[in-house]
Amino acid sequence: MAKRGAEENIVKEVEGGENQAHPYAFHVSGPRNVSSPNWRDLINSSWKDGNYKRTVIACFIQAVYLLELDRQENGTEENALAPKWWMPFKYKLYQTLIDERDGSIFGAILEWDRSAALADLVLIRPSGAPRAVLVLRGTLLKSLTIRRDVEDDLRFFAWESLKGSVRFKVALEALKSVAEKYGSSNVCVAGHSLGAGFALQVGKALAKEGIYVDTHLFNPPSVSLAMSLRNIGEKTGFVWKRLKSMLPSSSSSETEEERGDKSSDENITTNSSSSYGVGLKNWMPSLYGLKNSGVALGKWVPHLYVNNSDYICCSYTDPDGTEENNNGGDKENVGPRNNGQMAAKLSVMSKGNQKFLEAHGLAQWWSDDLELQMVVHNSKIISRQLKSLYTLPPPQQTQGKHPR
Repeated sequence: MAKRGAEENIVKEVEGGENQAHPYAFHVSGPRNVSSPNWRDLINSSWKDGNYKRTVIACFIQAVYLLELDRQENGTEENALAPKWWMPFKYKLYQTLIDERDGSIFGAILEWDRSAALADLVLIRPSGAPRAVLVLRGTLLKSLTIRRDVEDDLRFFAWESLKGSVRFKVALEALKSVAEKYGSSNVCVAGHSLGAGFALQVGKALAKEGIYVDTHLFNPPSVSLAMSLRNIGEKTGFVWKRLKSMLPSSSSSETEEERGDKSSDENITTNSSSSYGVGLKNWMPSLYGLKNSGVALGKWVPHLYVNNSDYICCSYTDPDGTEENNNGGDKENVGPRNNGQMAAKLSVMSKGNQKFLEAHGLAQWWSDDLELQMVVHNSKIISRQLKSLYTLPPPQQTQGKHPR
């Protein structure tokens, strides 16, 4: 970060006066070591590299933030900031997603730019590069957008769902449209912060219809009032049972109910302490698909990028316990857990104690010194978000006489 800050100051000093580079200009704050597609990608595509793909998609999301910033600052075609964040990768703007209530741009569809690629002798689209990418921004604390952005933040915080938002409907229709146009295997959806919450839920909505779209979620929100209250209740009950088991019993023999409580506590402790150890065994089958009639495991595997110092998304790294009480909260997330096998790829960055704005920022995901740990284990939040996809279908009733 210090290096990038020094480079930014140098650029400003060189250009000077009214021609100072904007701090959000691609050449100032964008990635340093990412190449544009070239003829070599026809042989070995850069898009097959997970780091490259993560970096480019993060740049696309930044472009959406800047589309709205350009709009608010009445940017012209000559000084617009947003296009510089997709043009180096041979993409073009296909459609903007607009909130009709305040006219703000909250998302965009970027499409592979064949003409620009041909100009650099890239004859065909590199393997792994999506035909279209739907990208959704998070909260933008500007006077013209803050009201609607915070309204959706509060919606998720209270209900753990964004389905009631105008933006959810617009994003879902846009994703369906490009999936039908190009095929779901050629489409990607991504978002940051609040935008990641929308991307997760529209991706899940399509997955329920059997349409599986590549999904990338940066700093997805995991905090909700409903979940917090539920977790407080669970922890209070657990502590009380532990305390009760330590008190001297008035009877020499335990009742059957008390023995059941103790057994439940022991199971919770065992599952919590061993979740990291057995997590890989539990998750690997769902990453490759399970041969389970009626259950489409492994066909939709969202990619999550979280920072342990970001309190908005760090709960995704919490191990999954035995959450049997599914009362309350968003009904779409309630259902059988199918043995806890929920498919997702979780990338975690931990740099010790970081300030919130740095830990929650988008720029970290294209940083040169980024070190990620791929984590595969049971996560309570992921299980809650994905469990409705993997609910076993009800048994079919057959009519007629039963065979003797």
